[in-house]
Amino acid sequence: MSDKILNEGGLDRRKFLGLTVATGATILAAGPRAIFAKAPATLAANPTFKLGGDLEVNRLGFGAMRLTGDGIWGWPPDRENAVKVLKRAIDLGVNLIDTADAYGPETDELLIAQALHPYPKGLVIATKGGNTRPGPNQWVPNGHPDYLKACVDKSLKRLQLERIDLYQLHRIDPKVPEEDSIGALKEMRDAGKIRHIGLSEVSPEQIDRARKIVPIVSVQNRYNVADRKWENTLDYCEKNGLGFLPWFPVGGGRGLPANNALETVAKAHGTSVYQVALSWLLQRSPVMLPIPGTANLSHLEENVGAAKLTLTPEEWKQIDALAG
Repeated sequence: MSDKILNEGGLDRRKFLGLTVATGATILAAGPRAIFAKAPATLAANPTFKLGGDLEVNRLGFGAMRLTGDGIWGWPPDRENAVKVLKRAIDLGVNLIDTADAYGPETDELLIAQALHPYPKGLVIATKGGNTRPGPNQWVPNGHPDYLKACVDKSLKRLQLERIDLYQLHRIDPKVPEEDSIGALKEMRDAGKIRHIGLSEVSPEQIDRARKIVPIVSVQNRYNVADRKWENTLDYCEKNGLGFLPWFPVGGGRGLPANNALETVAKAHGTSVYQVALSWLLQRSPVMLPIPGTANLSHLEENVGAAKLTLTPEEWKQIDALAG
């Protein structure tokens, strides 16, 4: 299956290094920012994170979105391989798997249950609701309370769970008051169907409003070495002890400049730029929980191997300077 991500921000692994000369110049001109002047922490000092203070996970997780068909639509062309990828992720020590009812739609959750149920002890499955799928590559938010509550019940059934450890509002629906959507998830939490609640693609102000209604334990926003749009949200999460799950952690719409610090550092360590990019994220913040996804077994092993890579403070700063 192709590693191409569609719609939710996609560049494939090959294009990850591509960037126009103009954009590259813009990124390089920005230089390091004062906020990252301090040396990064090593993963060895913070190998795990406790979501909500009680769900301990290894900080490098797995995003299951790619285990679908083209356009994040339908079953993957090779379901047997997808099952192998999920099982191998567990073998490699991954105990945080991120999915959503919109992936497929529905097929991703069904595949996880097919591959892993009965689930190993300590596995946290984080799913999402609130994004509808009219067709391939199409995403339309729906935050109506009744719809969200039905989504929770259906995810419970597909995943064969009595309670979802982490349920995330996939997108805030601009047509529905935020407090109504969050209130619906609070109802499901109070009913014992959700353990913890997370948000996706949100600002600090939106998190603050949600936290006045129900505890929020995590945020999933797009973030990687070249795309720091949500830097303020990451800082908010770190300050308040919320997990930050960067989606699309090894690529972005901007791409990365050719012959850049990533390649230099990768060469020095005899590894790939993808491992270096993931290692940079893990060292960026102790609340960072990258969820790289793939349908390729070798790429999975490569991604997980990033947890063993430690960048020097100087290497980390060189990569940090790629921020636009």
